[in-house]
Amino acid sequence: MEILAALAGIVIVIVIVKFLALSTKVLWKLLVNSITGLLFLFVLNFVGGLFGLQVPVNILNALVVGVFGIPGFIVLLLLSQ
Repeated sequence: MEILAALAGIVIVIVIVKFLALSTKVLWKLLVNSITGLLFLFVLNFVGGLFGLQVPVNILNALVVGVFGIPGFIVLLLLSQ
């Protein structure tokens, strides 16, 4: 179990280093897309709640929708059912 935790820690550090190495333009685009994805999830839950469709609203789901766009949203919708 400790080995898995250590490997997860190494992966997280690598991801953070890669993330910090990105340009400001890419980071800004990711932020804007994530906020848009979060708003899209809120709208879906508001309207979809009438039909029984809901996707949990959290930062991970907002990032998935922000990065992958509509295909990411469809995958989240399929996984939530």
